[in-house]
Amino acid sequence: MSANHGILCPEAPIQRTQYPYVTGTSVVAIKYKDGILMVSDLGGSYGSTLRYKSVERIKAIGKHSLLGASGEISDFQELLRNLDELILYDNMWDDGNALGPKEIHSYLTRVMYNRRNKFNPLWNSLVLGGVKNGQKYLGTVNMIGVTFEDDHVTTGFGNHLARPILRDEWHENLTYEEGVKLLEKCMRVLLYRDRSAVNKLQIAKITEEGVTISQPYSLKTFWNYAAFENPTSGAEGSW
Repeated sequence: MSANHGILCPEAPIQRTQYPYVTGTSVVAIKYKDGILMVSDLGGSYGSTLRYKSVERIKAIGKHSLLGASGEISDFQELLRNLDELILYDNMWDDGNALGPKEIHSYLTRVMYNRRNKFNPLWNSLVLGGVKNGQKYLGTVNMIGVTFEDDHVTTGFGNHLARPILRDEWHENLTYEEGVKLLEKCMRVLLYRDRSAVNKLQIAKITEEGVTISQPYSLKTFWNYAAFENPTSGAEGSW
């Protein structure tokens, strides 16, 4: 009976995230005068369908860090569970110290690279920013463990469309208002050009005083540009 059962009903293969299902698009983050600013929209795409419009992809991690994620939402949720356990374990020591953004970022790079080496990656690009002891920190890591630190970082389509804007306009003495204006400019460009983007944003900031994540809001947009109304005008070819 067991032999026949093995022939007729073989064990199912190991299931892994070989391709993402529900995904979020770009995250953009910058250093500003007092800390870190981060923005993402609230869209969740099921394949090419913009299925969900209230998916929050920026979360506070411990006392000193802020995490944003692009990519598979369920993998991001798994990461958040792991980070909750890490922060709880750290708090249990009750030694007056807390993990800072540099330590959290280092942990994430090891997790992402470890899963990549097992051919079972967490399908995300992550942005980790924070402030501890007056030191601002901003870094990123992707699904295969590629990681770096910078004064401004982006994920997804933002690497192509928002990063050039940041290279031109970012400077280290940005005020909060100037930083928000710059991030909104980046997100407006992404909204125009990225089919997975939705006009519903959250901006988060972290300073020595703590984390603030805004309520969702929409940007003012203008869709009557001539190139939008007639995108093939002046193009060569029959189509």
